[in-house]
Amino acid sequence: MNLPDFKLSKQRSTLRHLVVEKLRELIATGHFRPGDRLVERELCEVLDVSRTSVREALRQLEAEGLIRTEPHRGPMVNRITLEETEQLFRVRALLEGFCGAEFALRGTDEELAAFDQAVAEFARAARASAGTQTLVACKAELYRCMIKGARNVFVEGMLTSLHNRINLLRATTMMQPDRLPRSVEEIEEINAAIQARDVERARQACINHVEQSAKVALKVLQDGSHLQNPLE
Repeated sequence: MNLPDFKLSKQRSTLRHLVVEKLRELIATGHFRPGDRLVERELCEVLDVSRTSVREALRQLEAEGLIRTEPHRGPMVNRITLEETEQLFRVRALLEGFCGAEFALRGTDEELAAFDQAVAEFARAARASAGTQTLVACKAELYRCMIKGARNVFVEGMLTSLHNRINLLRATTMMQPDRLPRSVEEIEEINAAIQARDVERARQACINHVEQSAKVALKVLQDGSHLQNPLE
């Protein structure tokens, strides 16, 4: 049987993935803020990639809700409304509560050890007043460990999608006064519950962390403050 050549360009696919990840990072760390225009020509120059790679990455981010395209203005970082933020955090609390409980129940000893290390790295970075990029990376790693250990592909997909949307707020909550130390305490409580394999304690600790994050994010939006540094 003669079949067409269905081989994919792995190099191009990998490059697009790298561009998507870099743009996500730039949004998460507040380099690009809600409402900022994303000019293709400038992105090509800064990232040293082709316009095709940039356009493919922008389409991916638009599908995720991180950016939108407006007539006569082009792509720009999306804004998230107060109502959308409330909805997002309610769903996030349910999913992360479930995820934490499942991790405490199903995670291997090796996975729990990796999570413990990720939490310690985040705490050290926070207490050392590390930059936003470092804190975002540390937070992403501990969530990656928890989601992997929960062993649920559907929760993984939904939480990944939610966390991508939360990148629109990743410059708001954690850098608000007193939020970062409290965030560390909440995450350390999540870790303690998971290490003890206390399912219900882990569920509630995850829900509490999301609820506290939501209070800060909603207050910032209600006050009309500029998004600066969302890490929750």
